[in-house]
Amino acid sequence: MKGGTIQVENVDGLVRARGVRYGTAKRFAVAEPPAAWSGVRDATQSGPACPQRPSRLGWVTGNVLDGLSTDENCLVLTVTAPADAHRLPVMVWFHGGAYVAGSGESAKYDAGALVRTGNVVVVNVSYRLGIFGYLAPPGAGEDNLGLRDQILALRWVHDNIAAFGGDAGNVTAFGQSAGAHSVWSLMLSKDAAGLFHRAILQSAPLELDHGRDDMAQKMVAAMATSLAGADPAEVSVERLLAAEGAAVAAAQGLGLLSGLAFAPRLGRGPLPDSEDVPDAIADAAGRVELLVGYTKDDAAPFAAMDARVSRLSRVPVLGHLAMRAGSAAVTKQAFAGPAERLAAAWRAHGGRVGTYRFDWAPDGAPLGACHCMELPLLFGSPQTWADAPMLGPQRAVDAQLSAEMRTRWTQFAHHGVDSLPEPSLRFG
Repeated sequence: MKGGTIQVENVDGLVRARGVRYGTAKRFAVAEPPAAWSGVRDATQSGPACPQRPSRLGWVTGNVLDGLSTDENCLVLTVTAPADAHRLPVMVWFHGGAYVAGSGESAKYDAGALVRTGNVVVVNVSYRLGIFGYLAPPGAGEDNLGLRDQILALRWVHDNIAAFGGDAGNVTAFGQSAGAHSVWSLMLSKDAAGLFHRAILQSAPLELDHGRDDMAQKMVAAMATSLAGADPAEVSVERLLAAEGAAVAAAQGLGLLSGLAFAPRLGRGPLPDSEDVPDAIADAAGRVELLVGYTKDDAAPFAAMDARVSRLSRVPVLGHLAMRAGSAAVTKQAFAGPAERLAAAWRAHGGRVGTYRFDWAPDGAPLGACHCMELPLLFGSPQTWADAPMLGPQRAVDAQLSAEMRTRWTQFAHHGVDSLPEPSLRFG
């Protein structure tokens, strides 16, 4: 690690290196590896999250940023490994949050249980979000900076993970929601080729590229109006977040695309042009084993936030029916259909792929097996997820199903598709 050493936690057989810096960057600039240092750096405290507006799914997951600070200098990662690790599979986690919220440093994504279950090394990555990472104000800098951050993190893993007992030749990139969409984008990017060998996509909002450039023009114009001539490189974080909010408001009314207003853009480095995506898929299928899936009621939170459904909810029976119908339709359109089509494309190109659907929800869960419902079974603890309304009044997590899911994910990291008991899995 550039000549220096780090002080890590070593508790109950697990080593944790928290808040490790994998890159540095000026505002709206491409990140670079951190400079070399001498001596010892503390890696026992969580690093900062990217500055962000309140998450629109906080009412579903609870507070993901609990206990974390925010800072633009947020290119950090956390490594969790068995104390006696030696050449173990590595799993690199990219968090969700619609590219505008969240952090890999969240206690809700603590990987201790996953590491213990599967004898793997897990790396949690944080990256620039929203206006800082995915759509710079006019004339300010590069786009796709958050995706470039993720590639830099993967390079850090390649160069440094052996020091934690990980095998740089056996890396699984996995993520949920925008994190899964990130893994999809990384598979398309030549700059990330060879940096990971397997991928798990959980509830990825795929097929949301058509119309993005037109939407981006509206968003950039809204940013410029919000900034009112101020230099975006010099204004406060608060001014930038206000401009981000204006951009999101300008993007509304464009269907599903509006729900992922900030995202990597095709045709801008390090992504291919849209017409070259089929060739990029064919190439990725030849080198990356894939597990892709969704939750049965993935779209339930988004249906519940829809103004039309909200109005109908005042009529008890009609509101319930509208909610169920809206959730099912959007789940199929935004999550299930794209996942199934991606799996089919992988197979068509000779790639190795498995699929899954997550059906479990605790008794009384208001949104069923909704978006994010599988996360408490993979990460954290019942205590860290105790504030998540999606889990219902008892905040219950099925321990047996949790163990099964952690086993399936980590065995995939060890052995790929060969580890799956059947090509299509069902949880719950």
